[in-house]
Amino acid sequence: MPYDLVLKGGTLVDPAQAIRAVADVAFAGGRVAAVGPAVAAADAAETLDCTGRIVAPGMIDLHVHVFWGVTYLGIEADPNCIAKGVTTAVDAGSAGADTFPGFRKYVIDVAATRLFAQLNISSQGMMNREIGELDELRYASVPRAVAMIEQHRDVILGVKVRLTRNSIVSRDAGMRPLYLAREASDAVRLPIMVHPQDAWCESLDDILAVMRGGDILTHCFHGLSHGILDADGRVRRSVHEAMERGVIFDVGHGAGSFSWEVAERTLKQGVQPQTISSDLHAQNVNGPVYDLATTVTKFLHLGSPLETALHKVTATPAQVIRMADEIGTLRVGAWGDAVVFELEEGGST
Repeated sequence: MPYDLVLKGGTLVDPAQAIRAVADVAFAGGRVAAVGPAVAAADAAETLDCTGRIVAPGMIDLHVHVFWGVTYLGIEADPNCIAKGVTTAVDAGSAGADTFPGFRKYVIDVAATRLFAQLNISSQGMMNREIGELDELRYASVPRAVAMIEQHRDVILGVKVRLTRNSIVSRDAGMRPLYLAREASDAVRLPIMVHPQDAWCESLDDILAVMRGGDILTHCFHGLSHGILDADGRVRRSVHEAMERGVIFDVGHGAGSFSWEVAERTLKQGVQPQTISSDLHAQNVNGPVYDLATTVTKFLHLGSPLETALHKVTATPAQVIRMADEIGTLRVGAWGDAVVFELEEGGST
């Protein structure tokens, strides 16, 4: 039989191709083999009836923490990613140069979920809840970060830095970790991902001044200091300028990094995050995040059309990680990553 599997009769929503239509999707050899109104079930080893359901590309989560058993935020990848419709995920700085080889061997290389990583500028990564990874600036080693990235360029996508004062970054370190992350990323020609809240600087303006096109500002809707809104509740001019030069604003929901008020005010001003990610970890997997699909649902409640919300977890993150022709779409020839949803209306509780 030419096809291993056919998803029949579902409503295909593929934002990368601007498609929303009832269609069958066939897979063979791990790739999308055919898309059309009537793929013959007899040509498939297995057929799944998707009538009344949404068929979409496998979701891509640009911010998770899956260094389970080693880092304090780590959870298991497959039960929380691929089992929940996320076929590709990026670990956001759980491991640093001293811990990444183990992360690759025991997590990335054995997971069914396709995994990539942002390397923490702290060589130890996110090891301890009580002692921040940048409590001691000597942990931020540019040479070690560069050397580790060069050894693992196939899975390391950039450099992660968290800037929260006291709990992560000491007063003595200040903003220096951001500049060291910039130095390392420039050396390997990869972007930085920045966790900005409560940093040792005056405002988000100072952080964005260091960021360039392709860099990622995660937790963009947090409600702490150093947010994207000014004292009058307006989106900061530096945010508009950063977006114009190509800085990616990513949701990174997390346990305490998402404010409905900030999101609503920002969206009402016509400013949209480019990507939706969960920041899924041990402290939010049982709520308030649960999974990426739940995070996407929140944006439907905020007024986002389904196609727009799905674009931010499929086509756009695929572009961010430079795999736009391979994942985040059900175009013929792409990897056969698909998720089947039921879209249900619910009342408030």
